Order: sequence, then C-alpha cells, then structure tokens
Amino acid sequence: MKSPAQSRAILRALEQQHPGADTELRYSTPFELLVATILSAQTTDAGVNAATPALFARYPDARAMAGADAAELERLI
Repeated sequence: MKSPAQSRAILRALEQQHPGADTELRYSTPFELLVATILSAQTTDAGVNAATPALFARYPDARAMAGADAAELERLI
C-alpha cells in the first residue's frame, strides 16, 4: 500500500503526463466513478451513463450495493 505522500506523487506525475484529462462518464461521488469505470470496461460510456442514474438512485453507496439482490442489480445494469 502506498503512503499518502507516495499517492500524491503518483497523482502529480499522472497530471503532468495527461494534463486536463477527463472522462465522459457522469458521476458525483468517488463511489459512482469507481462503479461507472468498472462498467465502462463492458460497454460504451454512453451506455454506462444511460444505466447509472437508476442504479445509483437505488444503490447510492457501497454499503447499499453490497446488500443488493443480485437479480435486481443485474436488471439495473
């Protein structure tokens, strides 16, 4: 595990290598960005953006999603 100082150094290096980098994924919390990024490996960002509003309305955080019924979660995704 990286220390906070190491993590900050990595983030600075990434910002220098990729200035102004952004994503088309729509999110409002780090949890939402994580989930959207994972989903984007399987479909387009547009597809993720279409699915996530209902997903995050039902499961707004990791605790809620961890307790989700698998069938309902799959339906929303």
